[in-house]
Amino acid sequence: MHGDGDGWVFDPDGARYWGLHGAAGLLLSTRLADGAHAVLLQHRAVWSHQGGTWGLPGGARDSHESAIDAAVREAHEETGIEADAISVVDTEVTHQAVSGWTYTTVIARADGELTTTANGESTELRWVREDDVDGLPLHPGFGRSWPELRKRLR
Repeated sequence: MHGDGDGWVFDPDGARYWGLHGAAGLLLSTRLADGAHAVLLQHRAVWSHQGGTWGLPGGARDSHESAIDAAVREAHEETGIEADAISVVDTEVTHQAVSGWTYTTVIARADGELTTTANGESTELRWVREDDVDGLPLHPGFGRSWPELRKRLR
């Protein structure tokens, strides 16, 4: 699905960011039966920007969307998870580029490990125990923001 936010934004140093109006992703967590927490991660398709890394389902914001709307829409497109199956609890701008481009992480909770269906943007979707996230090859932006986001999950 293509909206009016699809496209690259370039910083003066050549760094590029997907989403003409910024981007947003969904950090969805749940409590496991043993009391531990898990988050839903996306193994990004090799053809995508930073492909082969693990990060959050998400993508470009359209001009009419809030960060929450964009993250929930993108997560539905990429995972099949319905909006009414999650509860949004917070948002945080986890990256702001020189150009003004922003990435907003939308923090949400689910009651249990929801079933997912990957689209072509994912090699795999997986519920990952919070303690195991750092052991994956993370998308650089997610990797930088994960330590602070992990604290926010509480």
